[in-house]
Amino acid sequence: MKKIEKKTILLIDDEPTWLKTMQSILQEMQLKIVTAETGEEALAQLSKKRKPDLILCDVRMPIMNGYDVFLKAKEIPKVNRVPFVFMSNFDDFDARNVAKRLGADDYVTKPMSIDEVHSVVDELLVRFSPKRVR
Repeated sequence: MKKIEKKTILLIDDEPTWLKTMQSILQEMQLKIVTAETGEEALAQLSKKRKPDLILCDVRMPIMNGYDVFLKAKEIPKVNRVPFVFMSNFDDFDARNVAKRLGADDYVTKPMSIDEVHSVVDELLVRFSPKRVR
């Protein structure tokens, strides 16, 4: 019998408290969570490690913001089709517009309710999972 692998989420945020909170929420969903506190760290992981099934990334980070991470991640062939969600403390029309123009799959405002996290993650994992042939 084939072992079913857990879906992997790459969670990128420069706020350790938010990373821990989101990590515990996502682990409740039986997901494998990989974290990065900087855009540079995230890109290094994306280049070397197994491809995640979903990327959740803070918009406002020092040195390399979330938009830069998104653009650079899309240049990595193995991850350029991985669903990408921006997270931000600001519910800003311009920021949402930039995310949409870039091609992000969603933009959510922090803090999020547990139900919202579950809903966004579930929806994208289902929509982007490979179709099974019977």
